[in-house]
Amino acid sequence: MTSFEPYRKMFDLSAKTALIAGGVGGIGSAISESLAAFGARVVLTGLPSQADDCQKKADEIQAAGGDAHAERLEVTDVPALGGFMQRFKKSYGAPHILVNCVGIHKEAPALEYTEEDWDRIFDVNLKGAFFLSQAVARVQVAENVQGKHIHISSVRSLLAIQRGYISYCSSKGGMNLMIKQLATEWAKHGITVNGIAPTFTRTELVRKYLEDPAFYNPLVARIPLGRVCEPQDVAALATYLAAPAADFITGQIIFADGGLTAVQ
Repeated sequence: MTSFEPYRKMFDLSAKTALIAGGVGGIGSAISESLAAFGARVVLTGLPSQADDCQKKADEIQAAGGDAHAERLEVTDVPALGGFMQRFKKSYGAPHILVNCVGIHKEAPALEYTEEDWDRIFDVNLKGAFFLSQAVARVQVAENVQGKHIHISSVRSLLAIQRGYISYCSSKGGMNLMIKQLATEWAKHGITVNGIAPTFTRTELVRKYLEDPAFYNPLVARIPLGRVCEPQDVAALATYLAAPAADFITGQIIFADGGLTAVQ
């Protein structure tokens, strides 16, 4: 007799705990809401300066019927990540899902780019991504948790741009290969590692670009679907990758780009 229940369970995140680094940003907020909507307990993090915003978002999710909590986390403080994860485990148990939405950008021509800015972007976008994943995976392996790691990459990890994006493109390109390497090494532990690479997404990080017609109009003209990415587009993919439906998916970079990379 046919039953739909196994298919419904493929997207059931109840009894799962998700750590969402950068959970208060435009993309992170949408992912936090989406995972909570499918039953996950979400722990969204931000910098100490974002503590109030994190708590506000957690309260909003709670008010909507979800299970959400706020914590402070600085991914560039590598020595502190182990201690953070031990406190996390004590409060919430070992995380089943990691979503890394942390990322920054500094635009400047390559001929003028400074070492200080290069190091800062790489410390957050690539170094922070790896050591955060490592800290989470160590807890998952020790607790025998078959986890899901999801990193937010960018279409600029594959495509260059005629602007001063040297550190951003390079760090996200490195992230893509990091994802594949971690997926390969951690498969034996039942941990999957994947990335989502959106085109320009309507968030505060790129607001000034999307409000510039000279930038926005040519951008949208190159995207077959005729629009930029919305945070909900990324959240939908993150929910899929976090769910049992994606148990056989690892080492992949999924481009949420409206077909941009298909024609470039």
